[in-house]
Amino acid sequence: MEMMLKRLILASLLVSVITFAFADILIPMDEVQTNHLKAYGVAFYSLSQTNEVQWLLNYRGGSFLMPEYDYLIARCNIAGVSYERISSSETAELLKVVQENNMEAVLLEKEPTIAVYAPPNFQPWDDAVTLALTYAEIPFQVVWDDEVLSGQLSEYDWIHLHHEDFTGQYGKFFGSYRTAEWYKTTVSINEAMASKHGYDKVWQLKHAVALKIKEFVVNGGFLFAMCAATDTIDIALSALKVDIVPPEIDGDPYDPDYKRKLSYENTFAFVNFNLTTNPIEYEFSDIDASDYAKLRGAEADYFQLFSFSAKYDPVPTMLTQSHVNMINGFLGQTTSFHKNRVKDSVILLAEVPGADEVKYLHGNLGKGTFTFYGGHDPEDYQHKIGDPETVLDLHKNSPGYRLILNNVLFPAAEKKKLKT
Repeated sequence: MEMMLKRLILASLLVSVITFAFADILIPMDEVQTNHLKAYGVAFYSLSQTNEVQWLLNYRGGSFLMPEYDYLIARCNIAGVSYERISSSETAELLKVVQENNMEAVLLEKEPTIAVYAPPNFQPWDDAVTLALTYAEIPFQVVWDDEVLSGQLSEYDWIHLHHEDFTGQYGKFFGSYRTAEWYKTTVSINEAMASKHGYDKVWQLKHAVALKIKEFVVNGGFLFAMCAATDTIDIALSALKVDIVPPEIDGDPYDPDYKRKLSYENTFAFVNFNLTTNPIEYEFSDIDASDYAKLRGAEADYFQLFSFSAKYDPVPTMLTQSHVNMINGFLGQTTSFHKNRVKDSVILLAEVPGADEVKYLHGNLGKGTFTFYGGHDPEDYQHKIGDPETVLDLHKNSPGYRLILNNVLFPAAEKKKLKT
């Protein structure tokens, strides 16, 4: 009888060990990860299933820790994402390592609602953020001027600005593409939208939209922008109600006194910049440092991420999580930002070594934040109009695209933790 009891106890212990051997899933984000980009999608999906996810800042490239559920393991397997099943004791040891080093476990609690600001004639494959969201299987909604002006941004936590021109100059493509059908269509669509909302000029519409986006941030929203959206929204905000559009583009002269009327206090990130009013010149202002990058060429063009204290600066640490800290550069209409045009209050996240160029920056405004990332496509050095889409299945481990997806998960972080 005693022997049978011992066997029953031993069997029960074995069942307990088997049942509780694994408690969590660790998704490593260092060089061993087979698909970094889809790993963000798995983390987002876990949040959508009401699971808490811990983002382990500076631990193995910014790894993710989540509960061990069969459906999450299946998701990893389908997506080709590497994962490790770990026991509760291994989790405790891992968190101890995080606690004792320049690392931090940030709790992600709820998936953010995501909007992409883009015109109705945009091509989904022509925007890096849209590509990244689609590839990672992170849901988003497309919004444009109607939704912004009617106050619908309040329904979202995070918005990305498609490479939009908020100055009302149609991307400064007048010099090279004014006879192209796509350019004429863009002009027609924007003029119709301006008229619909009671504006005589497209620039007036875009200034009003830029102001609404700023209000979204002030009220607690998260803004992310790339390429020309980064500097043109600040140009628009500095020139509210001032005509800075040359007559060749919109039919009437710009305000000859516009320089005196610019207000840099209204902008997100940039200050003391000078505008380019030549309609033929493919440039908006001297914020952009594209010419420097073009002189370097693709082989010599790269930028370096700054390192931050995970415990004291969790936000910039989140935004710079990567398995490498030196990343290949890439061009855009706005490629990078002259450092002397960036406000002192803005946090620099990445710069071009040995140059006066900021590639990636972040700041606070009111209750919200903004992040600007120069360039068009991290895996297409000089993306041109009409070029084929970037196939992200060929760039599963792209550190340049990882920076985009860091921003997507950032709003999910526990607010209390971010204030420490």
